[in-house]
Amino acid sequence: MVLMYGLLTLEGQDSAESTLHSTLASRDFWNWSWDELVTYDLPAVFDFVFNQTGQKIHYIGHSQGTLIGLASFSEGHQAGKLKSAVFLSPIAYLSHMTTALGVVAAKAFVGEITTLLGIAEFNPKGKEVTVFLNSLCNYPGVDCYDLLNALTGSNNCCLNLSTANIFLKNEPQSTATKNMVHFAQTVRDGVLAKYNYGRPDYNVMHYGEDTPPLYNISNIPHDLPIFMSYGGLDALSDVQDVQLLLDHLKFHDVGKLTVQYIKNYAHADFIMGISAKDIVYNQVVQFFKNHQ
Repeated sequence: MVLMYGLLTLEGQDSAESTLHSTLASRDFWNWSWDELVTYDLPAVFDFVFNQTGQKIHYIGHSQGTLIGLASFSEGHQAGKLKSAVFLSPIAYLSHMTTALGVVAAKAFVGEITTLLGIAEFNPKGKEVTVFLNSLCNYPGVDCYDLLNALTGSNNCCLNLSTANIFLKNEPQSTATKNMVHFAQTVRDGVLAKYNYGRPDYNVMHYGEDTPPLYNISNIPHDLPIFMSYGGLDALSDVQDVQLLLDHLKFHDVGKLTVQYIKNYAHADFIMGISAKDIVYNQVVQFFKNHQ
């Protein structure tokens, strides 16, 4: 999405339009994790926007969009085409995540089990995945009656209910089962690493070493203007995990890192909150103006 600031926004959601790729077999099409979004998808989007506008890009990511941006920028991708970056509800680290459905799914190895059963497309509305989700919803503390709360936590303070209802009519979309496995690895391992293929010899085939390489967040260019906003009630982007992320940015140039903490905000408030424009978006626009 290109606006007057040469703006690129990325939520990181997976598109329902994937079904249009009829020339690819299902298993081949869904053979990806967020590593591929970092390596292929984001650079392709950057190249397209840059070639169309000839301008460096202001990047905004929310949730998975922050993960993709942080990992990509840490590897030096897009450095010459990037003007600034905004990360809302950053999820680089997930070991303190408290959303009940996510924690149970990660610890129950749901992604790995569905992979073993040959389910390459993780469709939350599909028959096979629904069976797994229904079993998880019976765990103590997991309430799937409200899917938005089950996925992001029940602490959202300021949701626009009409917007939330539209969201729930269309989301969540399918993602790759491999992507779910990668997220579960991030939750369980507490590090930001490339996909673990589960066997040292398989990892050697892909990486030349028996364990997946880490994404080093401290490698993000220290002079890149960054605006980061997170909430005190976010069950996905937990405050402790955000602090770990900020620790990796402790050598960032003074004046280039702006951090906004919103005590009563949770994950969905950043994109569907009735007060998001005044509290968050206006600050983001001012940040862009300061870094034109």
